[in-house]
Amino acid sequence: MKLYDFPRCPYCQKVRLALAEKGLEYDRVLVDLIKREQKEGDFIKMNPYGKVPVLVDGETVLYESSVINEYLEEKYPDPPLMPSEPASRARTRMLCYFADNHFNTPWFNIYRELLLKNNGDRDTGLIETSKAELSQYMERLDRELEGKQYLLGAYTLADIALTPRIALFDILGIAVDAALASAISWMGRIKNRESYAALEIQT
Repeated sequence: MKLYDFPRCPYCQKVRLALAEKGLEYDRVLVDLIKREQKEGDFIKMNPYGKVPVLVDGETVLYESSVINEYLEEKYPDPPLMPSEPASRARTRMLCYFADNHFNTPWFNIYRELLLKNNGDRDTGLIETSKAELSQYMERLDRELEGKQYLLGAYTLADIALTPRIALFDILGIAVDAALASAISWMGRIKNRESYAALEIQT
């Protein structure tokens, strides 16, 4: 397998986590998003949207991180990263969608303002409103996690989808209310998994 990858991209990190959890070997092809290599002809032939990650497995070419991770789950089912029961599988997909399409928005606002802009260009108001929105999302996750080790009980693709964002909370100065004990314990378990190293977080 080949993974077309950009190290700091949370969607790429999400796929690397799934690959690590399943112990799968693959070759990495780095795509420099800063140089916009993802928009060049050879890459566009694989992914017409011009985005990473792209996974090539033999003749199969896949893009969209959630699609890739479900493919890996179906083709390489051990260890499992999806529940066996249909309603729980659907809930896993809903939480993956929440991570990528809701949780990611305020998180990326903060990431962009703090890590991609100079001090004088930062929108401090946007940073604060985004932190407030994330606080509400963390309260939701805390409720989801009550009495459970992971979001679905066992570790799944839903936990994987949120991990790249959670991993940068300290770097981005995102605090989690100490009252959210279930969420804080979950974050600790996430960071203690062997696969967490696949994120390649640089502090």
